[in-house]
Amino acid sequence: RSHRGDRRAWWGLAVLVLPVLLVSMDMSVLYLALPAITADLDPSASEQLWILDSYGFLIAGLLITMGSLGDRIGRRRILLLGASLFGIASVIAAFAPTSGLLIAARALMGVGGATLLPSSLSLITDLFADPRARGRAIGVWTAFFAGGAAVGPIIGGVLLHHFWWGSVFLINVPVLLVLLLAAPALLPERRVASGSPLDLPSVVMSVVGIMAAVYAVKHVAEYGLDAVTLVTGAVGVGLIVAFVQRQRILTVPLVDLSLLANREFTVAIGSSLAGMMSLAAFSYLSSIYLQSVTGRDPLAAAYLGVPLAVTVFASSMYGSRIAERLGVSTTFVASLVLAALGSLMLLGVGVDGGVAWYVAGSAVAGLGYGTVFTLVSEVAVGSVPEEQTGAAVGVSETSFELGNALGLALLGSLAAWIFAAGGDFAPTLGETLESGAGAGVIDAAKQSFVDGMHLATAIGAGLMLLMAVLAARSRRR
Repeated sequence: RSHRGDRRAWWGLAVLVLPVLLVSMDMSVLYLALPAITADLDPSASEQLWILDSYGFLIAGLLITMGSLGDRIGRRRILLLGASLFGIASVIAAFAPTSGLLIAARALMGVGGATLLPSSLSLITDLFADPRARGRAIGVWTAFFAGGAAVGPIIGGVLLHHFWWGSVFLINVPVLLVLLLAAPALLPERRVASGSPLDLPSVVMSVVGIMAAVYAVKHVAEYGLDAVTLVTGAVGVGLIVAFVQRQRILTVPLVDLSLLANREFTVAIGSSLAGMMSLAAFSYLSSIYLQSVTGRDPLAAAYLGVPLAVTVFASSMYGSRIAERLGVSTTFVASLVLAALGSLMLLGVGVDGGVAWYVAGSAVAGLGYGTVFTLVSEVAVGSVPEEQTGAAVGVSETSFELGNALGLALLGSLAAWIFAAGGDFAPTLGETLESGAGAGVIDAAKQSFVDGMHLATAIGAGLMLLMAVLAARSRRR
């Protein structure tokens, strides 16, 4: 009987990693599809970035809220509701006739995705009573989450080789159907009673504040400093400050800010934020580089992304075992440094060559990224009292999603600004290539893009090195 229960729990885990893989994959699956979308829908440079990260920002903004809602109405129920919403939004995105509708569909996918991650992780704790088995299950969950972001561009490249760009969204539908059919039989239902209602003003402040602040960053990258930038920036910063102040006075806050007083916890969260920012910028910019600068088709570009996907997934699966031998702190610091060094190897890439630097750098960086992401939850949860582990997991997940979106918004906008400053080009490299400009303009545009890519990835590497220093100091203390 116990063996059958064990087997059912692992089958339940197999079902739970499906939405995790999809949510993570959909962060990066568009990297290779963006040139095709640009040619079809003609989005502006700002709209291109919103197509990518409206999804990530809504996941980050709603993650803790949806986790709390799932505790109230049932974790399996909200998982199934989220999967249904994610599937419907995927179909809308696949057939979107305009960039505006595609952005809206991606945002709706973000709302669905925000329900899938916390409910799937919470259900793992319900499936596995044994702490050792639960630890292995969470390790598998993390590997699929980290690996999904790296696998996304490869799957996108294969689909784009055979079908139109909407296929990268339709692939979600059959996978979600399996989840919807299997979950009622394999997953338990669980509610956690709570006498305190959700604080809706906090939800609105966090989501609108983040979106407004990021819009200001995108706008200044495309149009420069103007009234729109100043107003939206002020609104965004004001709402974020008001959100922080509100959390301090609420009896049951949406985000427990007292966790940030713990130095080890703060370093772990900062590392996941910096790591995802760096990985998002690395993957996004290199995908454009491989297609628009080197002239490869999506499938050829996808093949070159295999080393990153393999090393991220493998190191996510075995990162904990490495930490058992070397120690968690040593492994954590070393992994941050390794990811930074791999990112810096992208500086060897140029307009006329250097793809080998990308392949080698992505493999080295992948080893670091995967190990860091595996250990973040372990360090974050292990550094707080047991009664705060739920809140710690919620903040940890949010830092992953927010880091991905910030990487695209801040580092992606920085690269776009460097590109625009390099000459009188069309808003994006893809549009410049299609504009029929002369060879001199095309060469200058490619060089400007590479310059922007170098700066953005170097800053991402710098952030990880900074976190490595802080982690080493925290360890000594």
